[in-house]
Parts: sequence; C-alpha cells; structure tokens
Amino acid sequence: MKVISNSPHKAVIYWLLTGCLLIYIMVIIGGLTRLTHSGLSITDWSFMGSVPPLNEEMWQKRFEKYQSSPEFEKVNYSMTLKEFKPIFLWEYIHRMTGRLMMYVFTLGLVWLIIKKKITRGMWPKLGLLFFLGAMQAVIGWWMVYSGLQQKPAVSHYRLATHLMSAFILFAFTFWFALQLIFSKNNAPANNSFNLKRLSVLFFIVLIIQIVFGAFTAGFVEGDAAKIRPGHIFNTWPKMGDKWIAEQVYMKPTVFENIFENASGIQFTHRIFALLIVLLVSLLWHRSNKLSLNKQQHLGITLLIYGVTLQFILGVLTLIYNVPVILGALHQTGAFLLFASSIYLLFHLFNTKKTVNGGL
Repeated sequence: MKVISNSPHKAVIYWLLTGCLLIYIMVIIGGLTRLTHSGLSITDWSFMGSVPPLNEEMWQKRFEKYQSSPEFEKVNYSMTLKEFKPIFLWEYIHRMTGRLMMYVFTLGLVWLIIKKKITRGMWPKLGLLFFLGAMQAVIGWWMVYSGLQQKPAVSHYRLATHLMSAFILFAFTFWFALQLIFSKNNAPANNSFNLKRLSVLFFIVLIIQIVFGAFTAGFVEGDAAKIRPGHIFNTWPKMGDKWIAEQVYMKPTVFENIFENASGIQFTHRIFALLIVLLVSLLWHRSNKLSLNKQQHLGITLLIYGVTLQFILGVLTLIYNVPVILGALHQTGAFLLFASSIYLLFHLFNTKKTVNGGL
C-alpha cells in the first residue's frame, strides 16, 4: 500500500484494482450461477438493465417468460414459481454485477479525465481495456443466447470462451496496474532465464487447465443426452476401478476424445492437474537456488500454497460430485492461481539486469 501511496498514478491504480476486484466477483458469481443452473433463467435483457420483480405480479410475468423457454419446456417443466425465484436472482445478480463493472470503469475514467490523471501513454492501454470489457459482455450474451434456442444447454466451448474472456480482461487490467505500481529501477533481482521460461510454461499449462475446467463444468454431447464431465467418475485417483476408464478413448479420433468426449475431458483435466503440481515443484526447487527479490519470492510462495490448496479442492469437488460450495471454492482457487502467476511473471520480467544474474 505504501508503494501505491507514493505513486504519481495513485488514483488510476486504485481504479484499476477496483476493476480487478469486480472482475473477480463477477467470475465467482458466474460460477455460482452455473453451479445452481441459473444461467438461462432470464430470457431477455436491456442494455441498461431492468428492475427486479418487486411483487407477485412481476414475478409471475417473469416466470411466464421463462415458461416459454426451451429449458422450462424440456428440463424444468415441473418447476414452481417458488423454485424459479432463486435461479432468477442468481442470474440477475450476475448481470447486475457486470453492469456495475461497466459503470465503475466508465464513470471512473470520466472522473480521471476531468481530474487530469490520465497521461498520453495510457490511452492505447485504456482503449484495449474497454474493448476487452465490451467483448466480455458480447461473449456473455452470445453464450446465454445459444441456450435460449432449441437446445436448453450452453456449449462447453462457449462456456470456456466466456470464462477465458473474463480472465484475459483481468490479466490485462492487473498487469496495467502493476506497471503503474512498480518501476524497473526499484526492483533489481536475479534474472534467471530458466526460471522465467519455467514460469511461462507453468502459466501456459495453467491456462489450458482452466479451459478444461470450464469444459468439465459445461455440457458435452453424450450418447443419449448432454452430460457434464464433472459429474461422472467421481472417484480419485482412479476413474471408477480403472486408472484410465475405457470411455476415455471410446471416440474414433484423439481430438474428439480430448475435446468432445466427457470422459476424455475429465481425464485430461486430471492429467493437467498432476502436471501443474510437477511444474510448481520444479519452480520451487529452482527458485531455492536463486536470490530472488521480495516480490518474486512472494509470487513463488503464492503459487506453492495456491496449487496445494487447489489440488485438494479439486479432488474433494470431484469425489463429492461437485457441490455448490466446493465448486465455487475450486473456481476461486483457479482465479487466485491465475492472479498469482501473473504477479510472478510481472516481477520476473519487470526487473533490471544484474551482473550476477544466473542462467
């Protein structure tokens, strides 16, 4: 906090970090919306939002709109108004959080411009930031709209695209804030090429794992119906009574088994979890041989504890068949790991060269 207080860009930094917090909240609420099967409960939406139902008559009108949707007709045809209210509220809160995020970014920028806090060099990054935010909203509606058509389910590809667009928006906003908080001249450290390369590899694998986490949470076409990969083979470390279930390779091609086979998706998610544990162990081992600065050491530490907790949460989420609380905690863990990895990468690449930097 002292570093931020001494920065000439303090107001912009707080604005960006507030945006980061709202993106995090948006992702978690989005996860809860998915876990409670609430994402298709609102069949229309205006750009500026709408007033929530305030009386029984308004609730009834909302429920009647939902009753004309494919999800109600094919899946929730026995749902009552009382059962409808919670799923509507989860989706409503999710959308209103997105609206709040839009207001914070837009009105905050207007205030910063009036106060002359924006420098010329910030404009290209601000333009990209607002473009990414707009794309996140468009992708969100594109995803929901697909589930309001004939098939009352959202493709796991669309779900992953929506999630990763939020992560990309967060990554850019957080990196932008870190650039304003820290200066290269204030962070001399060991510039180990191997550590940088290993950290980049970890980050790439983590992104792939997050994508497959979204695939695991989404609907995949099965033999008879769409199924969620997270709700099958709820055992660990084996898949049922086998290390590799026969269903993992039941489709004709490798691509189909990895991306369009529910069992194959879950197996891939398991393998990448083990790979992440291996990579963070290598990072830990390598970093112990180097002289790191305070920020780099913190980044490594966050990854070690984060991966440990996330792995445990992942196993528990699986064996208890994805309860809402564990599912939400597991998604929170993924987000915090992602943020920690960005923090480490920034401090590994944002340092001035030192004479004794190892290779």
